[in-house]
This record gives sequence, C-alpha cells and structure tokens, in this order.
Amino acid sequence: MRVIVVGAGVVGTMHAWHAVSRGHEVVQIERESEARGASLRNFGQIWVSGRAGGEELETALRARELWQGIGERVSGLGFRPCGSLTPLRTAYEVAVAEAAVARPDAAARGYKLLTADEARAVNPALRGAFTAALWCERDAAVEPRTAQLALKEHLLASGRYTFLGGREVREVVGTASVRDDHGDVHTGDAVILATGAWLGGLVRELAGPELPVRRVRLQMMQTDPLGEPLTTSVADADSFRYYPAYRSEALDALNAGQPQDPVAAEHRMQLLMVQRRDGGLTIGDTHAYEHPFAFDTVEEPYEHLTRVVEAFLGRPLPRIRHRWAGVYAQCTDTSRVVHRQQVRDGVWLVTGPGGRGMTCSPAIAETTADQLGW
Repeated sequence: MRVIVVGAGVVGTMHAWHAVSRGHEVVQIERESEARGASLRNFGQIWVSGRAGGEELETALRARELWQGIGERVSGLGFRPCGSLTPLRTAYEVAVAEAAVARPDAAARGYKLLTADEARAVNPALRGAFTAALWCERDAAVEPRTAQLALKEHLLASGRYTFLGGREVREVVGTASVRDDHGDVHTGDAVILATGAWLGGLVRELAGPELPVRRVRLQMMQTDPLGEPLTTSVADADSFRYYPAYRSEALDALNAGQPQDPVAAEHRMQLLMVQRRDGGLTIGDTHAYEHPFAFDTVEEPYEHLTRVVEAFLGRPLPRIRHRWAGVYAQCTDTSRVVHRQQVRDGVWLVTGPGGRGMTCSPAIAETTADQLGW
C-alpha cells in the first residue's frame, strides 16, 4: 500500500509512522520546508491528567503507551515520563483535587494528593508557598521543536518514506491522488489530509463550509535555563477550570468562591510549564477563539504567568528569551477527540484535536490505520 500524507505536523507524522511501521510506503507532503505550526509551538506535554473520562482518556492513555514505545526507538524525541504536579493553595483548590482523586478512573491517571513536603520531595524546585499538590504519574513530555525532525529521520531510514517539503497540495485528482503546486501528481491507495489549522482553500472545498472545526490562538514563552532540574511538569489550579476531568461540585464552588484573576479570565488562561532538555522552561498559555485573531502578542498574560511561576518556584524566573503565538484546530464539539471525515474517494481529512494533538496523535493515527485496514 502507498499512503500520501499531507501535512508534517504531529498528526500527519504519526499517520506516516503507523503506515511505515505496518510495512507500507509513505509520501509526506508539507507546504513549508518543515512543519512550523502548532506541533512545534506547544509544551510537548503528553497530558493525561485533565482528559475527560471515557473515549478521550482511553485515547490519551493509549497514546501515552505509544509515545513511550516510540521514544525508546527515537532518542531525539526526548521522551520522559516525568509526571505532573499541580500545587494547591486554598481549600477550594484542595477540594477539587480531592474530587479528582475520588474519580473511578483516578488510578488509571496516576492521581494522588500529596502534602507540600511530599510534592517538594518529587520536585525540589517548588520552593514557594502551597499547602498540597495533585500528582499525576501518567503525564509525560517530549521535545516539540525537534520531535518531528527526529521522527522524520527515523522514517527516512526505513527506505519506505519520502518527504517533500515546500509543496502545497492544491487539488484532489481522481481516487487517492493529489496535485501539488509544482504540478506533480502523487497517487496512492489512501490520502490523509492532516492539515492542522489550515482549514481554508482545498480543505474548505473538500469538507464544505460547515466543517465542525474552529481555530484557536494561544500565547506562550520560553526562558533561559533554570539552573536546576524541574523534575515534573507543573500546572496551576486554573487548569482545573479548563480541563474536563475536574468538573465537579467542588469546581463549581471554586468558580463561585475563588474568581479567576482578571487577566487570566480575560485571556482564558492556565499555567502549564515544562522544562526543556536545555534547562529552559516552556510556559503558557492563553486561548483566543474570536476571529479575526490579533496579530500581536500581549504583555499582560506573560506578566501574569511570571508572577504565578515565581510564586511556585520561590525565586525569580530566568530571562524570557522567546515569546510566540500559535494557532491550532479544535472540534467545535470539544467532547470529540478528533474530526475524521472521508472527503473524496480514498481521501480522509483528520483534524481538530485541539490542545490534545501532541498528547493523542499516536492513538488518533493508529485508529485511522485500523479503520482503513492498513
């Protein structure tokens, strides 16, 4: 079988990975010279902790298993099973964590409520003031800026993989065939359009104007090296407001009794933080849903995140050396893990995982491969 994959972000690359792993030939086409979208502009978190129960959690757990196996084969991914901690400061926040630990699927997530001292034993860099922390053992991380390159190198070594960068697919011609802007036609047995947040042009022509997917913009930043290990990913209690796993009466009480910081509320913020292999910290993020998106980054969210991080670390944040914005595609029905649609004979569109893309992409691609009988 020959599979044409359009898009070199993590969703597309994982489809290529599964196809090659099952003995098939793959041609992957990317309109940039290399992927430069949301797959690189994220935390690199394999984030199990906040996923909704049921299909979403099952997808995340399967993806976590797949990521670990891939990481053992591709050292450049920088896979590490670091877990995550959410430091808690108030009775409202502790109550939400207690409700999470009482979930029937808490053990699958690796949830445990820790004292402040127990949390510092897990992550000594957290020297600030907090009373307890929610631990999630199943969370992990990879290096987002280099993961796609490392995966591509491994795929090239198979001898069954071709990468074509700097080519934009303009047209579907016939069955399982596409034409790029160089005029070349690429024919296979299946075409996967993993175009990320590129939802106009050819995607609109194929899927129609009512595609149930929207674009979401975020702001993030990265610091100079911290100078010590941050042994886990770190979130703040605002993540409880954002992730479906924490929905409970306790969360309702938190929302009513402990309003979100005005800047965080305005920009729909939470803190997520991961240490990179060079020691720097990737920190975010914001969420904007209304179009047209602003074209500039706004300083107030960065100032808010700096205050939150410094309070957890009990020390000044290293110099911020990168600020950026990114855009990802999210199903308008956020309970759906991904939008998978056959748009022509032999052509499938796979998009809209939202903030779950990095976490869930190996399992999303595996499901596609199984459904198509690869």
